[in-house]
Amino acid sequence: MPNDPILQPFQLRHLTLRNRVMTTSHEPAYPENGMPKERYAAYHAERAKAGVALTMTAGSAVVSRDSPPSFNNVLAYKDEVVPWIRQLTDACHDHGCAVMIQLTHLGRRTGWNKGHWLPSLSSGPHREPAHKAFAKIVEDWDIARIIRDFADAAERMKEGGMDGIEIEAYGHLIDQFWSPLTNNLDGPYGNATLQTRMQFGLDVLDAIRDRVGRDFIVGIRYTADEVEKGGITPQVGLEMAQILKDSGKIDFFNIIRGRVHSDPALTDVIPLQGMASAPHLDFAGSVRAATGLPTFHAARIPDVATARHAISSGLLDMVGMTRAHMADPHIVRKVMEGREDDIRPCVGATYCLDRIYQGGEALCIHNPATGRELSMPHVIAPAVASRKIVIVGAGPGGLEAARVCAERGHDVTVFEAADQPGGQIRLTTQTPRKREMIGIIDWRMAQCAARDVQFQFNTFAEAADVTTMNPDIVIIATGGLPNLELFEQRGEAANVISTWDILSGDVKPAGRVLIYDESGDNPAMQAAEMAAEAGAEVEVMTPDRSIAPDIMSMNLTPYLHNLQKHGVRLTVAERLLGVTRDGNRLCATIGTDYSDFTREAHYDQVVVNYGARPLDDLYFDLRDGASNRGELDHDAFIAGKPQTLRTNLQGTYQLFRIGDAVSSRNTHAAIYDALRLCHVM
Repeated sequence: MPNDPILQPFQLRHLTLRNRVMTTSHEPAYPENGMPKERYAAYHAERAKAGVALTMTAGSAVVSRDSPPSFNNVLAYKDEVVPWIRQLTDACHDHGCAVMIQLTHLGRRTGWNKGHWLPSLSSGPHREPAHKAFAKIVEDWDIARIIRDFADAAERMKEGGMDGIEIEAYGHLIDQFWSPLTNNLDGPYGNATLQTRMQFGLDVLDAIRDRVGRDFIVGIRYTADEVEKGGITPQVGLEMAQILKDSGKIDFFNIIRGRVHSDPALTDVIPLQGMASAPHLDFAGSVRAATGLPTFHAARIPDVATARHAISSGLLDMVGMTRAHMADPHIVRKVMEGREDDIRPCVGATYCLDRIYQGGEALCIHNPATGRELSMPHVIAPAVASRKIVIVGAGPGGLEAARVCAERGHDVTVFEAADQPGGQIRLTTQTPRKREMIGIIDWRMAQCAARDVQFQFNTFAEAADVTTMNPDIVIIATGGLPNLELFEQRGEAANVISTWDILSGDVKPAGRVLIYDESGDNPAMQAAEMAAEAGAEVEVMTPDRSIAPDIMSMNLTPYLHNLQKHGVRLTVAERLLGVTRDGNRLCATIGTDYSDFTREAHYDQVVVNYGARPLDDLYFDLRDGASNRGELDHDAFIAGKPQTLRTNLQGTYQLFRIGDAVSSRNTHAAIYDALRLCHVM
């Protein structure tokens, strides 16, 4: 498609970018001791070799010691970073991809109890809700030092082979100076005028230019509209753009709209599934139209059609598809080869970002090779010989196993008890804003169809059904059933139903409903939302000290928004001990792990969320006929190597189980189980 708008080159001063697709700066939290080592380089190199024109690294690399690495950031203030940067840039340049890095001082957007335990600092006294640290108000010597730190870091990045840098000026220290909401200073950097608020950032740019010269690209990512009373307005944002352009110090804008100081604000800047795609695209285009300066932007641009529109309509010069490339790093290559239908979709789950903000590493909910490029393949290699593989269960884990085995060239048959694939994903999609999750299933079904995988739906497979197929390998991916036991009690709790009953519509919520959550994950919050919207009076109770800890911050935001709107009561640190009938109502006995306190409360329904019990009868029925008796070689499994255990010489097939058929976990775990087991079969 030679005339495809997103495949056209773009000239950014002296740098020719081979197309219009980029990944914007983001911190996947892969550094080791603050250094972007082999794993970090492999992550970016995968996207480079697959056709991305520009990969922006770090989100963000910190320039000062009093900017502790809140997200396991790259430490750009250390000289030892230079050879690691060189390794990364060389790896991307070898594939024709330009590389830049984002530099920042986090200001108040971090804690003091990390790194060197120095106080965070800012241009005002208020703590950021997301990070909860009270900042020291900057002094003149702090400002002078940080300006030098930015220049030093920029010089290191140039020495490391970067094609340019991007200065981060939204939510972080520079933006804290620029925003009237967070600048409480007097004097030359104070809140008196727009010029005085911007002076710190302008001085940073001056120092960087003096150090790196004009042959090095410098851009800025900034919020041109804070969408909050008293903050930067669109008019002021355009004035800021003009001041930055007139300074002659920058080569491109990367436009943000909104604030990131709290979980709800961050979710508006980086929208989730169920929210509008590309909500700030037209606004970014207005900055480009007003200034004429090259303009980049990313905010839920999940598909090629939206990216094409952004370029062909003249809204952007480079379009950021960052989360989309975590789902499928080979988007550009597939577009060039006319294989758009083959692109693994980003379903907007934002599992990637939520993990970072919880102190973890970025992982895609349904591409387990992302971030594991050193051990897991994005492209499946063919097997030496074809084998007969039977998979039982067509949930996300079973379908991933089928996809990977079929790509290897094996003969694959899948048994599924239901009349359609999807497993628990089907329950998830009953919440309207989560309907995109079906993309996890639809993509795999399309991949399986293209590789002649045979499906037998409405088939509750028994051992004889499997063995009559004369399989070489059997994979049990049957998932689980709702666990209705209560903590450390024997047997199912009486008089309760499961969240699955509510989500499936098998039981209608009515009256006063208790959603009791021992798992801390999505089904409880989904059931609460569904019950509240049906008109029930709802209480969500957890024995944990916080609500739904496994959902994490960004995805919890829309739940809380909807639950608060319906007056749902949230009760923490209380444990359901038992439920008895009291006439036509239910009497719940409630205790706590923190004392011997108990109480009773009456409800019309009690709904329990306590994970899933493995549906593993078939696995145990098949064990004695298996050459490995179901045993998994953990060393080989972890390393992504073939399973070769043979503990039963009479066995005629290998037997494995994955996902919730082993233990109650999540979608990513099931898919990762399947990939690392099957890509070497």
